[in-house]
Amino acid sequence: MRDPFKNPFPESDTARHSIWEMLVTRDIDAFLAADWDMVAGDFVEEGFLGISGNRDANPDNWRLAFPNLAAYRHEWLKQAKEFAGESYGEDTRNAIFTTTTLEVIEVEGETALVRKKFDGGIKKADGSFDVMKWQTLYYCRLHEGRWKISGFTGYLPNPMG
Repeated sequence: MRDPFKNPFPESDTARHSIWEMLVTRDIDAFLAADWDMVAGDFVEEGFLGISGNRDANPDNWRLAFPNLAAYRHEWLKQAKEFAGESYGEDTRNAIFTTTTLEVIEVEGETALVRKKFDGGIKKADGSFDVMKWQTLYYCRLHEGRWKISGFTGYLPNPMG
């Protein structure tokens, strides 16, 4: 059984190891703290683009939800603050790590395609279950000496189709 807290890429695989740390550990911790500053340096602002799949397998229903990083930051903070305002019946950090899988990172030179999937959810204090079942394709680049997110196609169904 995989350890959801353990980076599956060895430190010697610098690209994949650092991308995993950015998109799993740092992303989860920043989201739970509702602290954009923890991840602000993980993005390439110039040319950033985010597509929302609206949890729909049909690309005709996907939207250019985040035409720039400011639009994504606004939505990210909104979601993080809403999440922080909820009451949960289990440790949220543990639940999100357990739900998250990031095991496929395709690296070509200074560009990477990353597949991050969520499959599970979090128990709420009222006994209901907040389902987390989607996936995101991140586009990363080696930028100013480190791997950063230059865009994504997210909120896709998991599985597709």
